[in-house]
Amino acid sequence: MPSLLQAAQSQVGRKILTGLTGIFLVLFIIFHLGGNLAIFGEPDAMNRYSMMLHDFGPLLWVARVGLLAVFLIHAWIGISIWWHKQKARPQKYEVYSSKAGPSRQSLSSRSMAFTGVVLLIFVVFHINTFALGDMGTVTIDGQQTHDVKTLVIDTFSNSAFYAFGYAFVMLLLGTHLGHGIWSAFTSLTIKSKKASAMFYSISAVLAIILAVGFLFIPLYIYFGGGCEAALIQCQ
Repeated sequence: MPSLLQAAQSQVGRKILTGLTGIFLVLFIIFHLGGNLAIFGEPDAMNRYSMMLHDFGPLLWVARVGLLAVFLIHAWIGISIWWHKQKARPQKYEVYSSKAGPSRQSLSSRSMAFTGVVLLIFVVFHINTFALGDMGTVTIDGQQTHDVKTLVIDTFSNSAFYAFGYAFVMLLLGTHLGHGIWSAFTSLTIKSKKASAMFYSISAVLAIILAVGFLFIPLYIYFGGGCEAALIQCQ
């Protein structure tokens, strides 16, 4: 059975690995957005979500390490694919064109390396700010837990840099996913041109929904004044 390193060194292996890790990360992004949108629920919804995760104890850190490993593998393979393409075609085309064929050349596909690197850097800042940030505690059902909701509201309502910077990166996330979701499923399952074209449209719609869902939160909090925003209920 080929090792991970051997698989990553072959064209087919890289496509399969980037597809599998990409789909896993998309599922995580959907799950993560659901948790973030809890900020618009009842006052304790977001902190209950955080408490539920922390109730897993050591398993949460196992999941975090596993997620980090998948993310780094996906990034490493993506950079490797881009590097091999650069070596194979050192002279760039002056004009890009696409006939909507298998390659699906677009802004999304051509910027995958750039958006991927930005997202990699963003994840570091995101974890440092929200997962490892200086947050207080709140008591829910007699149990103390991290007050993630207040940290999120304070961060976005008091800093235009965080609010607009986060929103901009979420636009890049949508751009990355627009091609990435289609590419992942194409590498693993889709063979016919008709199915590929249909799923390309579905991938674009899903990418837009996820990007808008994420960027809506910081902008709404910033312009709405945190707890003064009508949809956000605070204690």
